[in-house]
Amino acid sequence: MSTIAVLGTFDTKGEEHAYVANLIRERGHEVLLIDAGSLDPPSIVPDVSREELVAATGTDLAAFVLRRDRGEAVKVVSEGAAVVVAKLAAEKKIHGIVSLGGGGGTAIGTAAMRALPVGFPKLMVSTLAASENVPTYVGVKDVVMMPSVVDVAGLNRISRPIFANAAGAICGMVETQVSSSDDKPIIAASMFGNTTDCVNQAKLILEEAGYEVLVFHATGTGGRAMESLIESGLVSGVLDLTTTEWADELVGGILAAGSTRLEAAARNGVPAVIAPGCLDMVNFGPRDTIPKKFSGRLFYEHNPQVTLMRTTPEECSHLGRILAEKANLSTGQCSVLIPSQAISIISAPGQPFHDSDADQVLFAAIKSNLRKDIEVQEISASVNDPEFSRIAAETLLAFLQVETTESV
Repeated sequence: MSTIAVLGTFDTKGEEHAYVANLIRERGHEVLLIDAGSLDPPSIVPDVSREELVAATGTDLAAFVLRRDRGEAVKVVSEGAAVVVAKLAAEKKIHGIVSLGGGGGTAIGTAAMRALPVGFPKLMVSTLAASENVPTYVGVKDVVMMPSVVDVAGLNRISRPIFANAAGAICGMVETQVSSSDDKPIIAASMFGNTTDCVNQAKLILEEAGYEVLVFHATGTGGRAMESLIESGLVSGVLDLTTTEWADELVGGILAAGSTRLEAAARNGVPAVIAPGCLDMVNFGPRDTIPKKFSGRLFYEHNPQVTLMRTTPEECSHLGRILAEKANLSTGQCSVLIPSQAISIISAPGQPFHDSDADQVLFAAIKSNLRKDIEVQEISASVNDPEFSRIAAETLLAFLQVETTESV
């Protein structure tokens, strides 16, 4: 039997959470009710009170109650919920979490869920589940957002089946057992459609050597998720061959991963092999959504939803410097590999984004700004050639062998 946390603002949405809690109990699971309300008294009796959430943040409870500011309350209760729920999960006192909410409830519920590890069942039924702000609430965690369709404001012919589905979904997640290969050391790798062959070939070599390779799609969220995993200390090595998110960060594309992309491995001493994969492209949505300031640039329609823009020599100069500066932060072993023939499928000779001048500016900027003690290998191959994949994988394996030897 598992225990599922039902977290919500029980002053305004107690009835709805009680309904979900009862359905969970009918499935044979225990329920832990956590009140995240802040203004009026809860309409159902919680197992964990709002006062406990506030206390977890170190906030003065008397001052908190006296203030009665909704915005401040949501902020404090969100922080407290994250602390309390993470502790409950670490102590194996809960095995899943579900919440229902509008704007404030979604902020609180997802803050708690983002504090939980990947793989821990988490479901947010929200009025904002179909909004453009979903990435803000999900972050880099596997929070499932279910649209409430109608507001979370009572039980009716629409909300009942949706809330019932939510109860069934969280129970199903908790009941599912997954076997894993937790004994294998982890390697994190970055991949894009234009570097798929490269990473897949390297992945086979690394897996044959006894590693589990986790591949992250370099779409902004993927890069942030990879950085977060590296920060957690679970990763033994990094194969960062698709650094394209920096092109979006610099130029203004839609798949940026933030200014700290490429820093986690460097700052934590994790062995890394880096390449300028897909720095020839900036990502936008459909053609008619591209900002007018980019009119006249070279574009390629990857699919109806994604339009790529070729980076210029000036942008490549900046990108090369940035990649080198991030590598220069390395406190562990690091090598930069340059595929001199093509950095993506469409930058190869005869392809739409082939621009040898821009590529050479990129390569020169990397080499001139890179720390002298960091190895740079310029390989006469395309990023997707088997030879480049082999060298990338073997370079990382050599680093990992040194790490293993030194730790013995």
